[in-house]
Amino acid sequence: MVPLKPSNERSQEGKVKFVGFTGHKDPAIHLEMLSHNYPFDTVQLPINCFDANFMSFQNQVLPELDRQGIAAIGMKSLSGNAEAVKKGLVTPQEAIRYSMSMPIATLVSGIDSVEVLRQNIAIARSFQPMTAQEMQALRERVLPYATDGRFELFKSSKKFDADVGRKQHGFPTQDQLPT
Repeated sequence: MVPLKPSNERSQEGKVKFVGFTGHKDPAIHLEMLSHNYPFDTVQLPINCFDANFMSFQNQVLPELDRQGIAAIGMKSLSGNAEAVKKGLVTPQEAIRYSMSMPIATLVSGIDSVEVLRQNIAIARSFQPMTAQEMQALRERVLPYATDGRFELFKSSKKFDADVGRKQHGFPTQDQLPT
């Protein structure tokens, strides 16, 4: 295996401009990756109003990213599959606005229709950061639904693991699962 070079050397060679990693299973995995002092440019992680109260990336990983000067890329603003929105616990506006109010460089949001694209563009165009009080009020409002991870199953379930990870841990691949 060829050792990776610090990011400035990678850029000078013109092979790679930015290096980062992503994950949504457990903040401890992110913290382990960050403990090696590799000069990552970005890290993608779940950021949503449920996260603060269950295996929290925002409480555990965001401070370390800030300390190391690594850009945070938020994802899973609607808690993965928008189930909390479908159940009326939060609106898309609240969820996306909350995530965009966190100290992240950008937010990646799943879009499955032109309607959702237009909705997300409208939220971004009219974006006003939530105050600390608004963010806390939203976290408190969803607290009864947040502490067991029911709206963040990507953290605790094998259902969302990719086949490569499933194989590494001896679990059946997606096509081997019973329907």
